Amino acid sequence: MIHLAACQYAIELHETWDAYADHLQGLCAEAVEAGARLLLLPEYAGLVLSGQLSAEQRGDLKASIAGIQPLIEPWRALCESLARRWGIYLQPGSVPVLDSDGRYRNRAWLFGPKGVLGYQDKLMMTRFEREQWDIAAGQGLQVFDTELGRLGILICYDNEFPMLARGLAEAGADLILAPSCTDTEAGYHRVRIGAQARALENQIAVLQSPTVGHAPWSPALDENIGRAGLFVPPDHGMPGDGVVALSEALSPACSQWLVCEVDLEEVRRVRREGQVFTRRDWPEQFDRVL
Repeated sequence: MIHLAACQYAIELHETWDAYADHLQGLCAEAVEAGARLLLLPEYAGLVLSGQLSAEQRGDLKASIAGIQPLIEPWRALCESLARRWGIYLQPGSVPVLDSDGRYRNRAWLFGPKGVLGYQDKLMMTRFEREQWDIAAGQGLQVFDTELGRLGILICYDNEFPMLARGLAEAGADLILAPSCTDTEAGYHRVRIGAQARALENQIAVLQSPTVGHAPWSPALDENIGRAGLFVPPDHGMPGDGVVALSEALSPACSQWLVCEVDLEEVRRVRREGQVFTRRDWPEQFDRVL
């Protein structure tokens, strides 16, 4: 049994590095004290670093991501230190990163007890990212081998595209981490329904962490809504609706952890002994439509 924690992460203004570092350390300590071995924060959680910029710069959509670039290495070091200190796996959400080709990409690192394991870039960009923010798509899927099992990451909109999760499943992932950032209830439900569909299709587990709250100081993160949740395939030995755990409120006033547990061996058992074999039968659909 693996103890997990997914954060409903309230976007707050932290105007100094020390204030931000204290915030992140204190937040993660809450989940660790609750027994979690894997902690997940949402998409663009790293953009909270922009609170340390001037009001003018953090209030400008493109200037804000340019301004946080010098803070990313210290942020990575902080995240790595927290994972090492507590012997946990930490996915601290994603952050826009300037790549060597001059384009920004939405990147999610995974840290473990022995340091950084790697990163996953967002692959499918929303209209906002394409048309207003000029965030570029990444390439390729990563599967991370951990003591807890094999993990993949699909960032927000990526969960709405079946072949991405299928690629992770075929590469051996048993749990997908789904950091998300949505500004409407409809947007939240698109990602959640996608996450549940991916759990159903591939007979795997999916853990979602959303941003919540209002941040008028940030044009990218001004409105946020969503529930954290853990989803599995609805089948023998699993919840009938596939929902293992779900946050109560859509937009709490402060950050809250959804602490839950999953037995990945039981999830694998569904693939061997379930009422249906959606994962096994997946390729047959392509033969039926010709």
